[in-house]
Amino acid sequence: MFSPVEQDLERGWPGRIEGDKVIQLAAQTLQAFFTGGGTAREHAEYPLAGVVFRAPVLRPPSIRIFDDAGDFAFANPAAIKAADEDPGVPGAEQVERVAAIIGADGAIGGFTPLVEWVAPHLQGAKQRDFALTLGPVVTTPDEGSPRGVDWGRLVAHAAENTTLTPGDLIVR
Repeated sequence: MFSPVEQDLERGWPGRIEGDKVIQLAAQTLQAFFTGGGTAREHAEYPLAGVVFRAPVLRPPSIRIFDDAGDFAFANPAAIKAADEDPGVPGAEQVERVAAIIGADGAIGGFTPLVEWVAPHLQGAKQRDFALTLGPVVTTPDEGSPRGVDWGRLVAHAAENTTLTPGDLIVR
């Protein structure tokens, strides 16, 4: 998601980077783009230097963060921030992760960096409840999956006895 520097948009628009430009795609959100099969008409072109990148999914329906044992904990969807935003808690530490974004039919639509912010000086669950920075760029599965993770197994576990919807995040 991006917006031109001169337009202060909270959500921004889906786009595709080609060289030194960003091409706006005709979808309201990344979830809508994935639901539409990952294709959309092209709109305006913007110079890469003239855009601001936003969080690819501003309000994910759910976030599941997997641990080393293969189980997950839910995270706060309201805590999503863009990659260059301040986490809002002084002394917070970064835990770098990768998020798979669920697209159409419960399949992975793309991958993006995610930083889980942890504040050891806070108590209990509040240590991790305040900020997750997402993005800025999403790569599609045909561009390759991040190595070292069985993404199919994680998605299958997350989908067991429930329905994954476009925009859900599976994080490792």
